[in-house]
Formats: sequence, C-alpha cells, structure tokens
Amino acid sequence: MSLKGKVAIITGARRGMGRAHALALARAGAKAVVSDISLADCKKVVKEIEKAEGQALAVQCDVTKQGEVNKMVEAAVKEWGKVDILVNNAGIAQFCPFLEMTEEIWDRTLAINLKGYFLCAQAAAKQMAKQKSGVIVNIASVAMGQQGIGFPNIAHYCASKGGIVGLTEALAIELAPYNIRVNAVAPGMIETPMIASIKQDKKALAGLLARVPLQRVGRPEEVSRLVLFLASDDSSYMTGSTVVIDGGWLAG
Repeated sequence: MSLKGKVAIITGARRGMGRAHALALARAGAKAVVSDISLADCKKVVKEIEKAEGQALAVQCDVTKQGEVNKMVEAAVKEWGKVDILVNNAGIAQFCPFLEMTEEIWDRTLAINLKGYFLCAQAAAKQMAKQKSGVIVNIASVAMGQQGIGFPNIAHYCASKGGIVGLTEALAIELAPYNIRVNAVAPGMIETPMIASIKQDKKALAGLLARVPLQRVGRPEEVSRLVLFLASDDSSYMTGSTVVIDGGWLAG
C-alpha cells in the first residue's frame, strides 16, 4: 500500500486517530499536511514524521471556516503542487442528555463534524478535479444510525456521523466522473482522548466492552491501516462504501 509521491491532507491530526493517520500515511510515502486548530501540536506531529525521514507540513485550520479550509488546501498545493488524498477526521463528541442539550452544543458539533467535512471535501475535490484523480476518506462512526443500536447522550454526534455516511455516498456518485473516489470508515470504540471520560467510569466501560466480541478497545493504528488501504490504489475499485472497524460490536 505505497503512497510514494502522493500528497495527503489529514484534518484533526494533532492527536488521537488523526495523528495516527498522518503517521501511517507518511510512513507509506505520502507527503503529509498535518492540520488542526493548534499549530504547535501539529508541528509536534510533523517532527515525528520528519524524525522517521518523512515529509510533512503543519497547517493551522478551523474546519468550520471556509477561508481557513481553502488556505489549507492552497498551502498543500503551494508546497507540493497537488492534493491526492484527503482524510476528513476532525471531530468532537460532547456527552450531553438530549433534553438538556442546548442549541449551541448541537450547532458546534454539527459545524465541526459535518459542515467541516463538507468544506474540506469541496475544497480538496476542486483541486483533485483539475488533476482528474483523488481520494477522500471520511471518518464516520458505528454511531451512524441504521444499525439497530442507539447511543444515548450523543444525539448530536450520531446525527453528524449519519450525515457523513450520506455525504460520502452522494460525493462518490458526483465525483466519480473526475476519477475521485470517496469512502468512509466507521470505527467503534478506539483508544483516543475522546473516550477518556468513558474509561474513567469502570462500570460504563465494562458495559460497553461486554458488547464487543473481541473484548477490548481498538487502537488508533488499527484504524489507520484501514484508512491507508482506502487511500491507496489497492482499493481502486471502491467508492461510496462505509467500512466498519469495531471489534465485532455491530455483529454482536
């Protein structure tokens, strides 16, 4: 799954799964644009990549702001002349009971998790369309709906992740004439800062793991290997798909 000569943008890449995706793509030979809201944290990831003899560029970007998203894509093109891969990963999950959820909490979640994916995909696709090639990998979640399993206290998160799956399928159709493939990854419970509060509640964690046949939390690197496959030419006949990686959660 070589990405030698490819240019990849990874959003939300300062920590967690985004960081793992950036490192994995860079190890496979891609020139990585490490993007997030904290430039200092992005630079730390760039140093990790460079230490491993890879090439990377840190770019600060709030994915809810179209101007910043456009500048992120422009930075990649200015540095390396093209954009081959976009990994839409930036996202938040704030636990909140539905009856207590404010409009502000709802709007912020949808702005980052869904609007951000739209803005980044559109900006990257415009460049990819000029090149007549490209790959977009959207990070969804098992909390995407239509699976027969509900997730309390994250109605806003579920709505955003379900929207990502719908967006992925629509873009796969619209962008196929430009030789741009669009797929999604739906992780289950992965070892990231996002699940820190769950891990602190041993009873809640045990209850969740009881539903996972493999009986453990997944590692970011395990998801990254799937992202790498979808970003590479090894998945050249795949578009419009959502691939679940959850330790068997949905099957159980």
